[in-house]
Amino acid sequence: MPQTERNEARAQLHVSGRDTELQTDLPREVSTGSLPNAERVAALMQQAHDQFASLDDGAVADYIPSLGTADPALFGLAIVGVHGDARAVGDADHLFSIQSISKAFVFALVCEALGHEQVWRAIGVNNTGLPFNSVMALELNGGRPMNPMVNAGALATTALAPGETAVSRWAFIRDGLSAFAGRELEIDTVVYESEAAANHRNQAIARLLQSYGHLPGDPIEVTDIYTMQCSLLVSARDLAVMAATLADGGVNPVTGRRVVGEEVCADTLAVMATTGLYEMSGEWLFEVGMPGKSGVSGGIITIAPGKGGLATYSPRLDAAGNSVRGQSATRFLSKALGLNLFASRPASESLPS
Repeated sequence: MPQTERNEARAQLHVSGRDTELQTDLPREVSTGSLPNAERVAALMQQAHDQFASLDDGAVADYIPSLGTADPALFGLAIVGVHGDARAVGDADHLFSIQSISKAFVFALVCEALGHEQVWRAIGVNNTGLPFNSVMALELNGGRPMNPMVNAGALATTALAPGETAVSRWAFIRDGLSAFAGRELEIDTVVYESEAAANHRNQAIARLLQSYGHLPGDPIEVTDIYTMQCSLLVSARDLAVMAATLADGGVNPVTGRRVVGEEVCADTLAVMATTGLYEMSGEWLFEVGMPGKSGVSGGIITIAPGKGGLATYSPRLDAAGNSVRGQSATRFLSKALGLNLFASRPASESLPS
């Protein structure tokens, strides 16, 4: 059976099985926990900032010219809990372009608008094991994007945004991302123009997707909308609010507004856990134990479901395009705050004396 037919059959089997499960009358239970007290959170965040601010490994991204001008000394952390409580340290209010972190939220918005099943038929959920802008991963999978966190899948996701025109589709994405952040987000025009002028690879990926029948709409138009979404300005504090919205079952804990449904949150976090840091996603999940998403401008978000969202910003990146200081700080805070989803202790040690 050709790869394309196998993909379609697998997608249909997944959707059919999921529909059957959703028709059961079992109550939906959620078990999470809570963040430690605010004083401990603040103290550990400050400790993380002090401990890792001097790391000078990695380099600022320069394949998009405007990103290369970022100050490599910048370093900020923010945590927002599901009750809206916020803590920030360092350069947490410095604005930078959201870049690939937008992929997770646009995926959630499109799933909410169209339904998980329709999106899953078009875009897979498996890791490529290859760089985020790989063309080979697309060719090896019969032209179907492997997941929405790499560029091919993100372009296909953006192409699915509802709207009759490019203007209305862009409005859907911009308004949705703003709802996640709890404020109106604006484009960094310098970043947008710089990225648009060097967008040849993404345009080529979009054309390849179209040739396989996996990109509705005009490839150049879709790439332009995707470039605009990546150019929206955010801070680490904004990203922590956005992450906390996914942690809070789709309700923004600062505004109280529901942005997406609980099931969409669960789907989005599952994909982030396995693919959010590209070819390093397995190592991230092993060391941090939470869903995360990175961007080449230096941001990383991490979600502790039912507890809150953590965001870091530092533009020094490793070879995979992930913030060096951000990864170190997140690993530290995951352990210090007890956020690892896979961590447990014997029940006998938890019993009151």
